[in-house]
Amino acid sequence: MSAQFFPGLAKLFMAGLLLFASALAQAGVLTDFSGAPRSIDDYTGNGKWLVVMFWASDCHICGKEAPEYVAFHNKHKDDNAHVLGVTIDGLANKAAAQVFVDEHALNFPNLIGNAEDIGGMYYELTGEFWVGTPTFFIYDPSGKLRAAQAGAVPVEILEKFIAENS
Repeated sequence: MSAQFFPGLAKLFMAGLLLFASALAQAGVLTDFSGAPRSIDDYTGNGKWLVVMFWASDCHICGKEAPEYVAFHNKHKDDNAHVLGVTIDGLANKAAAQVFVDEHALNFPNLIGNAEDIGGMYYELTGEFWVGTPTFFIYDPSGKLRAAQAGAVPVEILEKFIAENS
């Protein structure tokens, strides 16, 4: 049978896959580097803004931006904001992810997930398809997702966003 006879079938199938991936993403497929299950929600709603930087060990832009986010974290962690890193390298590439963390001296918490699950989570939270790394989420102090941005985000823009929305 041709897909033209069932035009809604492909859409329904894709929606099912995305829901399944989203359920996995929310069910603890993120871990910390010691292997303990974690979620982004573990880091939100604590009275501070949370900037989530999705990165990959082979992402050159991520490596270029990493020092800016370390400085941002150091500047704001005791005041009004903190950073959480989430690598899309997956557990199979944990060693490469650890090298990235060490080389860039990422002093904020970092979690490990895989691209498929993170893509499902991104779609569930934003209604848009995952583009790649770097990607950023910004949660307000109450834990509400306030912004999502694919691509590089200079910390000056982030600081301005937080100041205007505080």
